[in-house]
Amino acid sequence: MSNLRNSVRLIGFLGNAPEVKELSKTKKLAKLSLATNDSYKNEKGEKVEETQWHNLVLWDKQADIALKYLDKGSEIAVEGKLVTKNYTDKDGVKRFYTEIIVNEFVMLGKK
Repeated sequence: MSNLRNSVRLIGFLGNAPEVKELSKTKKLAKLSLATNDSYKNEKGEKVEETQWHNLVLWDKQADIALKYLDKGSEIAVEGKLVTKNYTDKDGVKRFYTEIIVNEFVMLGKK
């Protein structure tokens, strides 16, 4: 049960092509944004569509695969863990952002 403590699974579409940085000869980092969609009916009975954006981080071999095979609009399923980071902006305001460190992903949709 320990792997359930910080686990997230999502299916969605990429909002951008992978941005890959080579940190050293053996270390690569890829960043992606994933859109997930949800719909519900409001109190008036109207259908409301809602999109959530998620920041994904892939390392090393996964970064290579993402660069080679993924592009904006690709549909993927991911499994990973949530990590929240913070920084202080130029105005001295503390800001927070959440990323999903991807453990595994599967390419879906058309080949």
